[in-house]
Amino acid sequence: MFSFLKNIFKTQSPVDYQELIKRGAVILDVRSKGEFQSGHIKGSVNVPVNRLNEYVGKLNKDKPVITCCASGARSSAARSMLKSQGFEVYNAGPWTNLRHLK
Repeated sequence: MFSFLKNIFKTQSPVDYQELIKRGAVILDVRSKGEFQSGHIKGSVNVPVNRLNEYVGKLNKDKPVITCCASGARSSAARSMLKSQGFEVYNAGPWTNLRHLK
């Protein structure tokens, strides 16, 4: 019973985003262009999630990718897509979670 509950309420290990940045991580903001222009992390790259397939070839698989969006839903979808293509990807959820970086 305990392992069943443990699997349901799995928590992700804390991610050191600052360390990922030091390793050359790209912050990929998958919100729309308008959302991105209203505020974003300095140095982040804006690629709306529905255009990610067009951009994926420009990403370096040797560098980690940090995805973010408004709530975490689109960045989670982007993470899944990139992970399935062999990228090291971390979903930061809302872009505001990364305000302290850089």
